Amino acid sequence: MVLKAFFPTCCASADSGLLVGRWVPEQSSAVVLAVVHFPFIPLQVKELLAQVHQAGRVGLAVLGTWCHRRRGAEESLGQFLEGLGTIFSHEPWLQLCREPGSKLWSCKATRRQVPPHPGAPYEDQVMLVFYDQRKVLLSQLHPPAALPDRQAGDAAPSAGGLAAVFDTVARSEALFRSDRFDDGPVRLSHWQSEGVEASILAELAKRASGPVCVLLACLLSLVSAVSACRLFKLWPLSLVWSKLSVCEQLRHRLEQLTLVFSTQKAENPTQLMRKANVLVSVLLDVALGLALLSWLRGKDRIGPLAEALVPVADHVAEELQHLLQWLMGAPAGLKMNRALDQVLGRFFLYHLHLWISYIHLMSPFIERILWHVGLSACLGLTVALSILSDIIALLTFHIYCFYVYGARLYCLKICGLSSLWRLFRGKKWNVLRQRVDSCSYDLDQLFIGTLLFTILVFLLPTTALYYLVFTLLRLLVVAVQGLMHLLVDLINSLPLYSLGLRLCRPYRLAAGVKFRVLEHEAGRPLRLLMQEEEHGLGKGLRTRSFSETVPLACARAGRLLGDSLGAGGVGPRATSQGEVRC
Repeated sequence: MVLKAFFPTCCASADSGLLVGRWVPEQSSAVVLAVVHFPFIPLQVKELLAQVHQAGRVGLAVLGTWCHRRRGAEESLGQFLEGLGTIFSHEPWLQLCREPGSKLWSCKATRRQVPPHPGAPYEDQVMLVFYDQRKVLLSQLHPPAALPDRQAGDAAPSAGGLAAVFDTVARSEALFRSDRFDDGPVRLSHWQSEGVEASILAELAKRASGPVCVLLACLLSLVSAVSACRLFKLWPLSLVWSKLSVCEQLRHRLEQLTLVFSTQKAENPTQLMRKANVLVSVLLDVALGLALLSWLRGKDRIGPLAEALVPVADHVAEELQHLLQWLMGAPAGLKMNRALDQVLGRFFLYHLHLWISYIHLMSPFIERILWHVGLSACLGLTVALSILSDIIALLTFHIYCFYVYGARLYCLKICGLSSLWRLFRGKKWNVLRQRVDSCSYDLDQLFIGTLLFTILVFLLPTTALYYLVFTLLRLLVVAVQGLMHLLVDLINSLPLYSLGLRLCRPYRLAAGVKFRVLEHEAGRPLRLLMQEEEHGLGKGLRTRSFSETVPLACARAGRLLGDSLGAGGVGPRATSQGEVRC
């Protein structure tokens, strides 16, 4: 029988002791999690395993012994370790040993029960697979659904193979909370044996985060209830709430803060990654907003900006006035309808003069408005950009009005021409059936339709020119606002936390695993190293899902073991670097 033993690399240099882990009978696999060192009391070890089982719902047991021979005086230690099998009974009983001063390993799996078949060996062949416990725990490759433990009378687990390995390590976090500086009754070696990766400030922050999140969640729920009040759904307020960009950004920021400070625990790694991305984007947004606020308040730049805003508005109004006077003449040598041209030009000039008067009336309050805009940057750079976009929309409201007037007039003329064109063809639009039907017209209707069609055709170039000019001006304003909204959406939706993990800790975003052959010699156990396969580093290999990875990895590892036990000397099927990817 071939037995697969998953051994953590952090325990390769640990002192001798007991192997603690989980036995997966469906896969004939033993997942070693830690090494218990001397001195210990067997009852305390069993109590520790019971606590871990209660915390993570994973059944742990003493799988065997670990012997690290460093000196000649420890040769008798192996016999003592073999005697521990009578206290901690487990089938099969693993015996892992590392030779002193070399990289040679010996692995045995003995059984005390009588084999079911006559002539079957009492020892099983062992394939040793090393894995990085820290990377396996943080790679989030374990399935989100909890796997039931395989105990006596329990149901079979819902996933097996490598899924059981990842899930076992993920649900055994209670075992990794103690380090060598603890005064506990049991001394362990695992990936946090040299010290738990946390500081006093981090522990205090974790303890204080619970009440702070509860308080902020209550405040955010109160703000959400106030914003959902019927008063804000009345006609003027609802229109303002739906049109202003700053209101939309504040609504989005409220949803972000509600997600970040939610007291509900993330159900799967995807939700946890999303919450972390939102938190990092909010922190970056606030940091950029505070930097903008310090820049504006540093050398009192708000005053010069307010003083320069009114001359810029006057200059834009003058340029629009010159443009309208150019349109009222003969623009680009085009012959326009003079009467309609003068009417439209004077109409738009009157609105432009009204807008200039409005700007000069608001000039004493511009500095205070800009000061409040800079103060709003403490809520985030996106809030300041949204307010700036709304200010641009208000300052260019006359251009929007010109565009609406020109578009409405142009649309009326196009609709009139299309209707009169149907009259020439003896057709009309059926409003009830929403289709074009045939219709007979008398002579007077055809005569009046011909006159109206001729008038609209000769007036169309003048209207189209005004519509084209004001559409281009409106597109310029929309392009500026679009760049601001693009920057706001980029800050809100950029997965900065995921990008940081991709650059600093790529194993957190692992797409699968690969196996590298460490030792493949006759008479020695096959030793493999399991590594995480990163996203985008497949080197031309097809990306496989996790469900495909589990059976493929077991099959290839089994072929490697079969080749290592054969007598023909045939080497394993691997890549040029001795790797098996899956």
